[in-house]
Amino acid sequence: MQWADVIAKELLARPGKHLISTGITPSGFIHVGSLREAITAQAVFKALKQAGGDVKLIYLVDSFDPLRKRYPFLPESYEAEIGKPISNIPCPCGKHVSYAEHFIAPFLDSIEELGIRPEIHWTHKHYEHGDFAQAIDTIIKKRETVATILREVTSREVPEDFFPYTPLCPKCGRLSNGKIVSYEFPYVTFTCHCGEEAKADVRKADGKLPWRLEWAAKWKILGVTCEPFGKDHAAAGGSYDTGVRFAREVLMNEPPFPIPYEFVQLKGKGQMHKSTGVVVTGVDALRMTPAPVLNYSVLRYNPDRHIDYDSGLGILDMVDEYDRVEKMYYGGGADEKEKDLLRTYELAQPLQQHDHMPMQIPYRHLVSVVQIVPDFEGVLEVLKRTEHVAEIEPRDVELLKQRTECVRYWLSSFAPDEVKFTICEEMPAVQLSPADVNFLRCIYSSLQALDWSGDRIHDTVYESAKSCAIGAKSGFQVLYTIFINRKQGPRLGYFLSTLDKEFVLARIKQAIESAS
Repeated sequence: MQWADVIAKELLARPGKHLISTGITPSGFIHVGSLREAITAQAVFKALKQAGGDVKLIYLVDSFDPLRKRYPFLPESYEAEIGKPISNIPCPCGKHVSYAEHFIAPFLDSIEELGIRPEIHWTHKHYEHGDFAQAIDTIIKKRETVATILREVTSREVPEDFFPYTPLCPKCGRLSNGKIVSYEFPYVTFTCHCGEEAKADVRKADGKLPWRLEWAAKWKILGVTCEPFGKDHAAAGGSYDTGVRFAREVLMNEPPFPIPYEFVQLKGKGQMHKSTGVVVTGVDALRMTPAPVLNYSVLRYNPDRHIDYDSGLGILDMVDEYDRVEKMYYGGGADEKEKDLLRTYELAQPLQQHDHMPMQIPYRHLVSVVQIVPDFEGVLEVLKRTEHVAEIEPRDVELLKQRTECVRYWLSSFAPDEVKFTICEEMPAVQLSPADVNFLRCIYSSLQALDWSGDRIHDTVYESAKSCAIGAKSGFQVLYTIFINRKQGPRLGYFLSTLDKEFVLARIKQAIESAS
């Protein structure tokens, strides 16, 4: 049984409605690994709903967390914003309401393409609306119990003056760790490090709970019954362990069903984004990977297994694997071990499955095509010729357009140099040996009457090189050289099939004549 269905079955055994929560603190560019949590939550939501469960999915933006430091991508002026809630910090580009919205907006747009359409919650708004007031009051009044739990679970010392609430200074705008003077509902009286003496109203966004306590409070306030989270939170003595005890012993609430997941590890080179200077973001991942493929690449692993994410050649392997499973889904042939992959394919679809298999174009072939023609119309022209497709269904056109855009983004940002090429508009200045020229004469003659298909061209080049005693490797290198001025390139037969036959013959003829 697919792991999402296993979790759904366990949740169904618990009576009542279910609310699955996922989210993030948008303090900067959101790493590709953060997609795993959202995709995991969506899969369980979908599996539970399909099994007849009454379930809702929410995405919680922790927008009231403070900015911890000035990150390298921020201007020096943001030094003055450190310590302030990110919902109160100006947007870096000036186009969003806040710093928090600036970084979360493109991520939320991206997960919508993945078919993830949760109800969005903003932590700072819950504070503003007074949703935390009762929980804050309870936690402050039970602060000795809270301190005991922290000592027992984390084995850390808790200071005598521990106070489980951080007020927001009205003067400096920072979440202050100054001195708490007193508490009488609803006011916390405090002195900020900046010297300001003030009162914070717990019914407003005048302050916040520390992270571990806030997490448990959100479970109760929102009614969370299931939540995926990174394995660091699940470690012994971690925030989930403290959250469980805070929930049961302080807030009198049952903690949610946990789904701890392993991290996504970046693999290989080229993992740095050229424009942001940070590792691959979730937005990057979707822009270079078709949405269902990205979903599948996460869901095929149990949450407790780490994922190696390779934004280089690994992208091509990822799509090949997805296409292989798609063929089995519609055409059969899956063995017993592969049946879970078919269910994974279903869960990976942003929308409903198609009634018949979509048209598949090998991704590696598409990588070549988009480097030959400048626009999508040109891609369609080439594919209709090389794939012998007279008409393409509108649905397949949209899927193909998405893949084409993904390939172009991948080539512009993360693809290794070995797969990039440019067609030489003019015959490059190359030195050809008599054996090379003899091979070109042979292949020129063979290609003239040939049916212009990738497989036929590949076999013809191979046989011509063999008959001319030049060897397949040398023959391929000669052809790559005169077309892209490199000794290697995309799969030669498919590559040449995407080019106009008359152009190919003319270039070979020109190479022969220039060497004579």
